[in-house]
Amino acid sequence: MFSVLLPANSLLVAALSLLLSRLPCSSLSAPDIPHIASFFGTKTRYEEVNPHLLRDVSSVNASVLKLPPTERCSPVHLTAVIRHGSRYPTVKNIRRIQKLSELVRRESSRGSAGSEDWLRDIQSRWEMWYTEDMDGQLVMKGRDDLRQLARRLAALFPSLLSEENIRRRRISFLTSSKHRCVSSVEAFQEGLQQHRGDHEVEYSHEVDDELMRFFERCRGYVEGVENNRTALLEVEKFKHGEEMEGVRRRMAERLGLPQHRLTPDLVEAAFFLCSYELSIKSLHSPWCFLFDENDAKVLEYKSDLKQYWKRSHGHVISSLSSCPLFHHVFRTLDKAGRPRRSTEASPEPASILVGHAETLLPLLSLLGLYKDRTPPSADNYRSQHGRSFRTSRIVPYAANLLFVLYDCQRGPRLQLLINESPARFPGLEAEDAPLYRDVRATYRHLLDGCDFHRECEGRTRGRGPNTEL
Repeated sequence: MFSVLLPANSLLVAALSLLLSRLPCSSLSAPDIPHIASFFGTKTRYEEVNPHLLRDVSSVNASVLKLPPTERCSPVHLTAVIRHGSRYPTVKNIRRIQKLSELVRRESSRGSAGSEDWLRDIQSRWEMWYTEDMDGQLVMKGRDDLRQLARRLAALFPSLLSEENIRRRRISFLTSSKHRCVSSVEAFQEGLQQHRGDHEVEYSHEVDDELMRFFERCRGYVEGVENNRTALLEVEKFKHGEEMEGVRRRMAERLGLPQHRLTPDLVEAAFFLCSYELSIKSLHSPWCFLFDENDAKVLEYKSDLKQYWKRSHGHVISSLSSCPLFHHVFRTLDKAGRPRRSTEASPEPASILVGHAETLLPLLSLLGLYKDRTPPSADNYRSQHGRSFRTSRIVPYAANLLFVLYDCQRGPRLQLLINESPARFPGLEAEDAPLYRDVRATYRHLLDGCDFHRECEGRTRGRGPNTEL
């Protein structure tokens, strides 16, 4: 409690001293980014996906807003569906990390591999600093992820995320009830405050798990996928298959451990440990040296299989469970794009919704995005290197799906951006910002159907693999 009385610079020195005291020596001399940093699946840093976006906000390039050059267009609404920022491990992974670190410290041999500096760091200097009370909470880097995103979006859409709109509370903020999401929406609001230089505005947000955690409420999904032992059969097969066994064998050799002592879960824990050290502390952890790029690609694929068969195209009900969020987005766009009388209030300029990777993936799948011709399976790893479904690229920390509605001469147009890069709606690939009526026509079957109650509370049988793939 006494620290609050210290001057700000004393607090900074104390914090840096504490941080440096926890760093293994190899980390201090290796500030570079691990060579496997872009393969961490849902635990990938946002900057691995869009490194050019992390420059000064003044360099934000409006050229990403690709509108018809022959039409005059002005933005009238932004809906942003955003994943929370970088976080601590959950309790499950903290326990695995604890078990792994104890195993390595207790049983790893110091043979020829023991001469490696990174192994000495793991065995003698690396400390198990993760505690169960951290349990998935947002870290300071995660707050920065959302602050910077807010500042970039405010620079890109100054008329929508304007000081006046903020001051008049015309921008809505919805979030999942999870602590990391609430902290993320607060950090996003801090970013808007910093960008506008106005620290007097009082923000508020609404918790809405019906929208942002729809997957928990969908009985068809919970029974047909979440609690169905056969739903992730491809993941289990790959987990014990040839490629994963190769990674396990090589990791055991590098650590000087009998292979049978390393379970697939512990292999994955070491891989995630490398990702956590990077995303939380910006460290090149000694644990990263356990894997080469080929190992990382195998572990990324294992993670992608899980997300594909659990949250995405693998089972129809996974994407259909996002119907409430899908309808919410289009209702908001409809309201913003409809003609208004001069006496009517102008539409809501922006809607910010903060959730999880599990929020974004089903919605992206429902929209028909990242659907490869051949689905990933336990048996086709070697033919999947060019797949579009890579969660490292799609849903890193602070991932975002942006719907930008414009008022144009020929009528409202809608642009889609994924992680701040232009994307095209399936079936409308000829235009970067198609007419909104064409987008609605493409998704007419979902706008008129996609009934959450019927899909989730109706038949629970037959919710098996998507046979339309």
